[in-house]
Amino acid sequence: MRFFDPPAALADCLSTIYRLEVDLPEGQTVSDLLLPEWGNLRFFRSNPPVVDTADGPPLDGCRFQATGPSSRPVPFSIGATRVWGMGLLPLGWATYVGEPASALADTCLDGSTHPAYSRLSGLLTALDNAGPGDDQEFKAISDYLLKNAAMPREEHRIRAAQEAMVDPYLLQIPDFAERAGVSTRTLERLCLKWFGFTPNVVLRRQRLIRSLAAFMNEGNSSWSEAIDRHYHDQPHFVREFHYFMGMSPTEYAEQPHPIMDAFMGNRQQSWGKPAPSRDAPEDSAPPQA
Repeated sequence: MRFFDPPAALADCLSTIYRLEVDLPEGQTVSDLLLPEWGNLRFFRSNPPVVDTADGPPLDGCRFQATGPSSRPVPFSIGATRVWGMGLLPLGWATYVGEPASALADTCLDGSTHPAYSRLSGLLTALDNAGPGDDQEFKAISDYLLKNAAMPREEHRIRAAQEAMVDPYLLQIPDFAERAGVSTRTLERLCLKWFGFTPNVVLRRQRLIRSLAAFMNEGNSSWSEAIDRHYHDQPHFVREFHYFMGMSPTEYAEQPHPIMDAFMGNRQQSWGKPAPSRDAPEDSAPPQA
C-alpha cells in the first residue's frame, strides 16, 4: 500500500490517491466492507473485485468501479490484483462528475459505461498506457486529472462547507451554514447536490467515521476511548452505528478487515479526529447492541 499526495491544485478535490497490491494465491479471495464515505474511484489492472450492490446484481468484472457518496457499508470480495484509487471530496465530485451527488448516493457502478463518470473514464486508458512503476502511473493519473479539471461555479461555497465539516466541534446546522457563508436553506441544497446527503446526515456520518477510524487506529482496543464526546452516551453511539453500518459496534469489531485496516491512518487525516471525551468510562469493553 502506498499513498500519494494529490497535485497541489487538486488538494481540495481529492482525499488521497493510493496504490494497493493484493497478494493472494490464485483463486483465493478475502472479504471486507467499504465504509460510508465520499465518492471513490478504483481502477484495477486485472481481476477486479466483486461488489455487492444493495439494489441490483453484484458488480463483477468492472475494471473501473465508481462509488457515489455513501451512508452505508459496501461489501466486496477481492483476490490478487493491483488497484489505483482516489477519494472524491465534494469539490472533486463537482469538478469531475458534475451530476447531483444525491442521485448517485449509495451506488456502485461501472465507471467505464455510466455517463456520469464520462469525464473520468479515460483514466483507465491513461493507466494502461503509462510506463511501468508507481511513479509513472501516478504521473499519468495526475496529468489526466489536471487536464480534465473543470471547477464548478460554486467552488468557494463547496470549499468553505468542506473545510467546516472537518471540525469535530461543529454540531449545529446553523453553525455549519454560518461557517460555509450561506443560509441554512442554501446549505441544504448545496449538501444534497454536491455532498450527497442533507447537512444533518453529513455531520452525523462525519462523527461516526471519525470515531470508527480512531478505534481501528488504536488496534481495536477500546471503543470508549474512540467515541466522539458529542455522543450523549454509549446507547446513542450504538444507535448511530447501526444506522450507518447496519450492525452493532461489537459485531463490526469481531469481523476481520484485511483491506480497510490499511487505510485507516490515512482516513483519519481526511475525516479528522473525534472530539475527546472529558471523562472516558473506566470500562473499555465495546458497546453492545
